[in-house]
Amino acid sequence: MKLIVIVIGLGIIGFIGWWFFGKHQVAEESAAVADDQQVVDVEVKGGYSPEVVILKKDVPAILNFTRTDSSSCLDRVIFSDFGINQELPQNQKESIQIDTDKAGEYGWQCGMDMFHGKLVIK
Repeated sequence: MKLIVIVIGLGIIGFIGWWFFGKHQVAEESAAVADDQQVVDVEVKGGYSPEVVILKKDVPAILNFTRTDSSSCLDRVIFSDFGINQELPQNQKESIQIDTDKAGEYGWQCGMDMFHGKLVIK
């Protein structure tokens, strides 16, 4: 009986380690430029999809976040490098303008810093 409990415990510890520290496939999307603007739709449901957004430098950009997740953790999105802390009401599209003047990689996260995304401007 003790052996079964130990095996199950080790299995759970392994799963938790994989879940939080393992490499997972990440949805990535490059913005298409139309009418001198780039727009990317981001679904907020148990995280962000796409999780990585690639934008062209010096082209005005808008990220449209739509939160379908009821979790209060995901009710805000924060772009600390841009001074953005935007509420995301459930089942509504919230548009956020992104300054693309400087190339680089910039992170975003939920209000509790549990879910993350990355913005790449090049």
